[in-house]
Amino acid sequence: MAKQQAIKNTVSPRITKVSFGRRLCAYFLQHFQQIFSSFSELWRTPFSTLMTILVLGISLSVPSVFHVLYKNTESISSQWDKASEISLFLKKDISSQRVQVLINKLSLYDEIETVTLITSHQALEEFKNISGFSKALTYLGENPLPDVLVVVPTENSMNLAASKLLVAKLKREQNVDLVQVDLEWIEKLQTILSVAVDIVVAISALLLLSVLLVVINTIRLNILQQRPEIEVLKLVGATNRFIQRPYLYGGLWCGFLGGCLAWLFTYISIESMESGITNLMDLYKVDFYLTLLNVNEVGVLIAASSMLGLFASYISVKQYLVKIEPK
Repeated sequence: MAKQQAIKNTVSPRITKVSFGRRLCAYFLQHFQQIFSSFSELWRTPFSTLMTILVLGISLSVPSVFHVLYKNTESISSQWDKASEISLFLKKDISSQRVQVLINKLSLYDEIETVTLITSHQALEEFKNISGFSKALTYLGENPLPDVLVVVPTENSMNLAASKLLVAKLKREQNVDLVQVDLEWIEKLQTILSVAVDIVVAISALLLLSVLLVVINTIRLNILQQRPEIEVLKLVGATNRFIQRPYLYGGLWCGFLGGCLAWLFTYISIESMESGITNLMDLYKVDFYLTLLNVNEVGVLIAASSMLGLFASYISVKQYLVKIEPK
C-alpha cells in the first residue's frame, strides 16, 4: 500500500493552489508590462507614430483653441452684457416740479438703483466744453437740449433681458420723450457667438472623425506588419484578449501623446495672440486678462484624446486582429 502511494506521488504532479492575492498581482504586473512594452513597440515605426501623434495634436488643438477664445469672449461679453446706464430724454415743456415728481416716482422702482438729473443748462455747458464750439453756441436763441435723467439699474436688472423690460417700462412714462440704451449690438454679439459655437462644433466633429480614422489605420498597419508574430502566438495558445492588449495600449499611448501635443499647440497659439487681443481690449477700455486652459480642462483634453485613441484601436483590433488565424 505504501509502495502504491509512493508510485502515485511520483507519477502524478502535485497541484499547488495559488492564492487570489498572487493571481491579482500577476494580473496587474502583466498589464503594466504590456503598457510599457506597447510604448516601446510604437517606436519600431517612428515615422508613422510621429505622424499619427502630430495629426492627433493638430486636430485636437483646433477645437481647444476655439474653446479658449470662446471662454475669453464670454468673459468679455459678460462685462458688456449690462445696461449700466439708461438715459431718459424728457419733453421740452416739462416743468421742474414735474421733473422732481418723475424722479421720485422712478426712485421707487425696484429695478432702479439711482436716478440723476442733468438739466438742459448743464448739458449745454458740457457740450460746449467737449465740442469746442462754445463761442458759436452762445449765439443760440434758446437751449435746444432737454433735461436728461440718467438711470442706473440695480445689479439684478443689468442683464440683457431685465434691461429690455425696464426700458419698455420707462418708455410708458408720460413725460419721457426718448429712452436711450445700446442693447442691439449686445444681441448681435450673442448671435455671432452662437453661430460661431455651431461652426466650431461641426468642425470639431469632422476633425475627431478624421483622428479616429487615422488611428484606426495606424493600428491596422501595425497588426498587418506583425501578422507572423500574431500567428505564432495563436499557435502556442495565446488568446485574442492577450494579443490585443498591446495594440489597445498603443492606441491609448497615441491618444495620450496627441492630447499633450494638443495642449502645447493650444498654449503656443493663445500666447501668440495675447498681445494683439490685449491691445484691442485697451482700445475699448476693458480690463481683460487672457485665461488659458485650467488644470481641469487640460485633464479633460488629455483624457478625451486618450479615450479616443483607445476607442480607435479597439475598432481596428476587432476588425482585423480576430480575423488572423494560423495557417
